[in-house]
Amino acid sequence: MDETILLDSADNVATASKSLVAGRNGAIENIPRGHKIARCDIARGEPVRKYSQIIGYATANVRAGSHVHTQNLEFRSVERNYQFATDLRPVEKSDGDTFLGFKRPSGRVGTRNYVAVIASVNCSSTAARMIASHFDESRLAEFENVDGVAAFVHGTGCGMADDGEGFEALQRVMWGYARNPNVAAVLMVGLGCEINQISWLIESYGLKQGPLFQAMNIQEKCGLARTVAAGVGKVEAMLPVANEFKRSVCSASELSVALQCGGSDAWSGVTANPALGHACDLLVAQGGTGVLAETPEIFGAEHLLTRRAASREIGERLIERINWWQDYVMRNRASMNNNPSPGNKAGGLTTILEKSLGAAAKSGTSPLNGVYRYAEIVDKRGFVFMDSPGYDPASVTGQIAGGCNMVAFTTGRGSAFGSKPSPSIKIATNSEMYGRMETDMDVNAGEILDGACTVEDKGREIYEKIISVASGEKSKSEEQGLGDYEFVPWQIGAVM
Repeated sequence: MDETILLDSADNVATASKSLVAGRNGAIENIPRGHKIARCDIARGEPVRKYSQIIGYATANVRAGSHVHTQNLEFRSVERNYQFATDLRPVEKSDGDTFLGFKRPSGRVGTRNYVAVIASVNCSSTAARMIASHFDESRLAEFENVDGVAAFVHGTGCGMADDGEGFEALQRVMWGYARNPNVAAVLMVGLGCEINQISWLIESYGLKQGPLFQAMNIQEKCGLARTVAAGVGKVEAMLPVANEFKRSVCSASELSVALQCGGSDAWSGVTANPALGHACDLLVAQGGTGVLAETPEIFGAEHLLTRRAASREIGERLIERINWWQDYVMRNRASMNNNPSPGNKAGGLTTILEKSLGAAAKSGTSPLNGVYRYAEIVDKRGFVFMDSPGYDPASVTGQIAGGCNMVAFTTGRGSAFGSKPSPSIKIATNSEMYGRMETDMDVNAGEILDGACTVEDKGREIYEKIISVASGEKSKSEEQGLGDYEFVPWQIGAVM
């Protein structure tokens, strides 16, 4: 099996590094690249192991050399023996790394300098987009320090309970985007009669309107056209003030990076995710923050994270979120194993357990210092976790609302994703996809698989790319204008 990759000596499957033909390299049937091959006979009902962990159970007798995938491998819930703070490996502290960022009066530091137009409800989304679209490149030409005027609009804000999880999450998202360090000025636009009242948000968070924070609604402004005209005037007044912010040398400790993956394949857990994990360790060593999310995509690997929890309390908060998700999918008559997606499966991933073990590698090796609700402000440094769905735009929206000023996004199938106001760098898991989508990918972690570099080498490259993009270099997604439609607050609860 010299054309396969074995991740741990305890594994009873390996991964085909290239397509295997029946009768060669130990394969007794054709096996696609990236898919699993049985290293030995596996009896029906026996566990299948990868990463030295159980990823599922054989549904039939599997002969050595067989293709192991959806036809003979199934998901089952695995009982976990949770341990806390038993695998603490603090990274060796370092300092001195810097980037060019925007220092805010709050003391926080941004990597971009946006004016945000935030809709409180879907009914004001068109007004918000019209206001933002007025400010094209020609109208922003004189404001060289402003990265743009961006509209953040969504499909909710009404037809919802005026308290509870859904309402609280939406308000956290709105306030989180308003205070993200990549935002210099904010205009909030509402309709007037919606459940998600801007006035309630202002009261709850003790906000005051001023030169860099304004709010209005369509009903008070007597219609759409007048609202758009008034909004344009308000943004025009904000731009000269926002332009006064200039880049200066800032410590890398001020970077907070959302750790994301989407369109994953079998190589995600072998190349890009471990490399991003090493980059996260390098950032944490500098005093920075890495924020892992997508709770359904750590399901089955959470026991590895509880061992890294800095305290039992932190570990139990993570388990509480896992339990919430199991109840959530049950009452919606779904399954945690609904993930992996068809694209993930085509790329060689079979069960959520297998996907989660690879996804958790993005977090590196340092202790878990905090667990946060969706869109909650992250107030701890180091490696932390934020509860979110596995749906990438909704997950990243929560991380940005939590304060992330950068996004690092791994992909194996080729995800075309970008975000505002925090720039996203894309990391390819394999060279074939990188070659097809080079205009979308910032880093090729497939070089690890090609033997051109180590995981640590690529992790260092990703870290340095984060520093460069944080300092103003445009990511591939920014060059293509992505980010205007990827603001997707997680809609929790009933729509009424």
